Amino acid sequence: MADSPRELTTTSYAVLSLLALRPWTTYELAQQMKRSMHWFWPRAESNLYLEPKKLVAHNLARAEKRYQGRRPSTVYNITPAGRRAVAEWVRQPGNPGPILEFEAIVRVLASQCVEIEDLRKLLESVRDRMEEFVEFGQRQGAEIATTGGPFPDRTHIIALVHGFMDIYVDAVHRWSLWALAEVGRWRDTAPDDEKIARARELLLTPVAEVGAHAGRRTGVASSTR
Repeated sequence: MADSPRELTTTSYAVLSLLALRPWTTYELAQQMKRSMHWFWPRAESNLYLEPKKLVAHNLARAEKRYQGRRPSTVYNITPAGRRAVAEWVRQPGNPGPILEFEAIVRVLASQCVEIEDLRKLLESVRDRMEEFVEFGQRQGAEIATTGGPFPDRTHIIALVHGFMDIYVDAVHRWSLWALAEVGRWRDTAPDDEKIARARELLLTPVAEVGAHAGRRTGVASSTR
């Protein structure tokens, strides 16, 4: 008795959604995942190469061998069942809340173990990385707006996701600026009365108010637009 196909995951459906756009080789799929989904659904490239085969096993895609000269490549196409499956998957609520994976925050949480300069460098690295993301977002947004990118008929859909990334990157950037300003008041990472008093004030401040002011005091907060 043959083994049952492996269960489909969110990554499986992400790949299937790309196949709904056009046929791809596994290499092209991996490159497109990096371009369009890397920022909010990062997955190891080695895993991406397994997903099309899994979709074929579920009869949601079919594989076709092609040759460029003597060099073979496998091209994957979505099946009618695959189109129905991805549509049904999109209709489901799934997990509407994001799952945050942010290593720098874990390091900040352990910063009582280091010197103040170590914490400052960590926060500066977050700030600098977010500014790189800001620049990338502006460049990619301009490219899609002016050329349409590889899928111009999906510009309105892409803009929804791009807008989320704009707001997310801006929020993390502003947090890094705010945290740097706060840490700039400290002589060390040890607790004292002033730090504890300011911390309690922050913890009792409404979430929306914290978000509205974080990073704004410096006057250098940036938007990705």
